[in-house]
Amino acid sequence: MRRMPEGAGLSWSNVCKVYEGAQGATQALDGFTLDVGPGESVAVLGPSGCGKSTALRIASGLAAPTSGSVAVNGRPIASPRRATALILQDFGLLPWKTVAQNAGLGLQIRHASASVRRERVAQALATVGLADFADAYPSELSGGMRQRLAMARALTCDTDVLLMDEPLSALDAFLREEMQSMLKGTWEKEGYSQVIVTHSVEEAVFLGQRVVVVSPRPGRIVYALENSEMTDAAWRDSDLFFERCRTLRAVLHGRGNHA
Repeated sequence: MRRMPEGAGLSWSNVCKVYEGAQGATQALDGFTLDVGPGESVAVLGPSGCGKSTALRIASGLAAPTSGSVAVNGRPIASPRRATALILQDFGLLPWKTVAQNAGLGLQIRHASASVRRERVAQALATVGLADFADAYPSELSGGMRQRLAMARALTCDTDVLLMDEPLSALDAFLREEMQSMLKGTWEKEGYSQVIVTHSVEEAVFLGQRVVVVSPRPGRIVYALENSEMTDAAWRDSDLFFERCRTLRAVLHGRGNHA
């Protein structure tokens, strides 16, 4: 039974982003608007270069919109906030630090006491199944274990918004499904809000209570699919799962009705 949501509401409101370069201006986003409810899981699909990653960076506070706004619980984001975690494709792990040290990095930056760090790191590593690898280094871990470590680091910091940019893209198909189940189970247990950017239709339908499709650059949302059944235990093997995947593929290939 999932506990009550503890996540924060996240919203992009008419966000535009233009990058200025030597070859001229490039518009990454144009009127990007999306509301994520507290404790909701939203998957974002779209072609490469459509601005999906830019939208996450703006939501994390690492980049600013050219126009429009992003807010958490109604408060505009002007800089990185402590309770928002961003997991990138390379996981952002420090190779010279152990698993436990990597997991506790956010707490160390925030000057948490050693006792608090030990307690929270131990809890987070247990949650993601890495309790026996606390003294190992990232180079000694498999791709799936490194992904779990990135998740553990997010869990130590009282995260209420988790942003993930293609976190499973480098994994083989079997391990990717295993990690998808871990991501869903952790979200169900912890109750944070999450947004996952992916190129995989199946991954989006498995992880998103709602799936949105972004247009080619400049990115804006052109389709939204309600997908509340994703919490069912046998969801991946259901007929409705495959039907939702077919619907999204049709939209991505221009055969669906855009919202």
